[in-house]
Amino acid sequence: MEEIVLDAEIREGVGRGMAGAVRRKGLVPGIVYGGEVNPLAVQFSHRELARLVHEHRLENSVIKLKIKEDKKQVRPCVVKEIQYDPVRGDIIHLDFNEISLTKLIKINVPVVAKGEPVGVKQEGGSLEHIIWEIEVECLPTDIPKEIEVDVSALKIGDAVHVKDIKVASGVKILNEPEAIVLSVAAPIAEEAPAAEEEGEEKQEPEVIKEKKEVPAEGKEEQGQEK
Repeated sequence: MEEIVLDAEIREGVGRGMAGAVRRKGLVPGIVYGGEVNPLAVQFSHRELARLVHEHRLENSVIKLKIKEDKKQVRPCVVKEIQYDPVRGDIIHLDFNEISLTKLIKINVPVVAKGEPVGVKQEGGSLEHIIWEIEVECLPTDIPKEIEVDVSALKIGDAVHVKDIKVASGVKILNEPEAIVLSVAAPIAEEAPAAEEEGEEKQEPEVIKEKKEVPAEGKEEQGQEK
């Protein structure tokens, strides 16, 4: 298991106003659930958190929280929820679940396709990635960073199901076994314009001419010539 350590401090006060004051100091507010009777309000360095996000995928990692002045030296946690600023994209709030390193947990792990399918390279098909994360159950120390699936042998019409995926001992996949994770689809054929039958002449649209009306005065003159 890759060790990720995040320093934190206990945060005084909760609520939107207090959280805003924390952010103005260059810190990120957060909550730790599960370890105490009541959730523990904490705060982290925005700079340090941004560095960890850049280097690791926090959503499926065990993070060791070292909280200043905490009675516990280290709290092993997993991410419960990350909230982002809708405009800037910065993390504005981070919730953790404290866990035991000796108890099984359920967590989502990303699926990564490796290789270029034969059906894409030689047959012009396209690789469709249908399930991007697989739910697994394992000890926190056995959480895979990602699940690799070799797709190089896939031809058009072939698919990789959940039951085809191999994982390490101690890791159990919880998804439906028959669910399709990756597949290679045939190229979309373009419809050719309908060809004209041989000997068929292109007919011009019939033009209907309006009948010219004879002026009333002219009708009377024609009658007088009889």
